[in-house]
Amino acid sequence: MRNRYVDLLRFLAIIRVVVYHTTGWAFLTIAFPAMSVMFALAGSLMAASLDRSGTGAVGRRLRRLLPSLWLLAVFFVPAMLLTGLPVSWRLLFWIAPVADPPSNGWGALALSAIWYLRDYLWFVLASPIALWLFRRYPLPTLAAPYVLLVVVEFGFPTAPIVVRDFGLYFGAWLIGFAHHDGMLRRASRRVLVPVAGTLAALGAAWVLTHPGPRGFDLNDIRLGNALWSAGFTLLLLGLAPAGAAWVDRNEIFGRIVTVLNRRALTIYLWHMPIVIGLTALMVRAGWRTGDLAGTTLRLLVVAALVALATGLFGWMEDLAARRPTALLPGGPVEPRSPARPHIPTQRARPPAGRAPDEVSAGRPGAS
Repeated sequence: MRNRYVDLLRFLAIIRVVVYHTTGWAFLTIAFPAMSVMFALAGSLMAASLDRSGTGAVGRRLRRLLPSLWLLAVFFVPAMLLTGLPVSWRLLFWIAPVADPPSNGWGALALSAIWYLRDYLWFVLASPIALWLFRRYPLPTLAAPYVLLVVVEFGFPTAPIVVRDFGLYFGAWLIGFAHHDGMLRRASRRVLVPVAGTLAALGAAWVLTHPGPRGFDLNDIRLGNALWSAGFTLLLLGLAPAGAAWVDRNEIFGRIVTVLNRRALTIYLWHMPIVIGLTALMVRAGWRTGDLAGTTLRLLVVAALVALATGLFGWMEDLAARRPTALLPGGPVEPRSPARPHIPTQRARPPAGRAPDEVSAGRPGAS
């Protein structure tokens, strides 16, 4: 059974991502660090899949991740080739994005959100050994990405982007492991809250003393981002309720939460081209985009176009998950029960849960 609290968090995270990319409001990165939350939820569900299927979970996860990217590539790669993108062997990264797929000038901005799939792919590949290490040496394993980030930030700032992102986001993925294994639930609040508060306070202090080119936008302040997000995510998952059955008390709201969870990857991949294209059209038409009226108009039009794209292309997520395709997935609300935290034993493995699954409008690669 699905945990509706997890569904609710992913619902809030994907909405926050779209609103941030549409408006550029930097305070949203602090109010709700959506990317770290999404990676933490994905890490929890990846651990559940590994418990159920072993290393076969890696192939299943990639099977659910990559087809939506391939569908996007069917439209955008030919368009970029016709507008100046050279043909090279690097086009293979559109099949398996272990590195950033090539793009031309306009494509680099419109498709910049693909960094998330690149990182997700690497985190999935690393998960079998990472989960093995985590269950034997939990605290050193949890600390390792943050140590890596400090080393990169102060010693090797030109390290490959994948290495830098392991430092920035893999810690959240490992917090997801701790959530799945019940470590956060078993932790005393007298320990959990001070630890999370200390991490958040250190992150806030770093952000306040090291503002980026856009002020206090966490996407420009990697160390502050990692620490603040770690504290935020620890509290969000460590103090999680047993469930969130109230989500389905209103049938319409419950269905919306279900639809956005089943279509999270489609929304993530397609919203950025929509935001960039719409902004360009509004600028060309002479519409003001920075005031309240222009921002409100953009939000409404983006929401409508994202809904259209989700209806047109979301079926690929159903095919990838090997479930019946549907325009609006979920159907009648199914009975829900909270997922039980996994407590490792020597002989038994628990049933696993399911898994689904930011980029400023003016700067590729931000979130």
